[in-house]
Amino acid sequence: MRIGELAEAAGTTTKTLRFYEDEGLLRPAHRTPAGYRDYRPEALARVDFIHRGQAAGLTLAQIRQILDIRDHGQAPCEHVRNLLDARLADLEQQITQLLELRDTITQLRDQATQVEPDTCSADQVCRYL
Repeated sequence: MRIGELAEAAGTTTKTLRFYEDEGLLRPAHRTPAGYRDYRPEALARVDFIHRGQAAGLTLAQIRQILDIRDHGQAPCEHVRNLLDARLADLEQQITQLLELRDTITQLRDQATQVEPDTCSADQVCRYL
């Protein structure tokens, strides 16, 4: 299938597919005598996998590692599990930080319930921050 057909089927752009190819995520397409890219049907499954990896928060470098493992004839399941474990730990840390930030902003907002502009000194922009 030509690059435009693959892009449409995968819900992406031809520019993205060229980028994936340049980055080693998508195998180089065969070329027609006219020089057009001619992708095999399995390219669609590969692009879908890349998109699912991105949706899970994996980087393109991590996705490339997974694809490289598969391309060398091995099942990447253990590697994927380890990446997902690390991603979950990162998410837990981000959630903790966001909850702390929410608490801080709530305290600042509560302090600003009674707006008193006269209490700000000339060298302060706003005493509530």
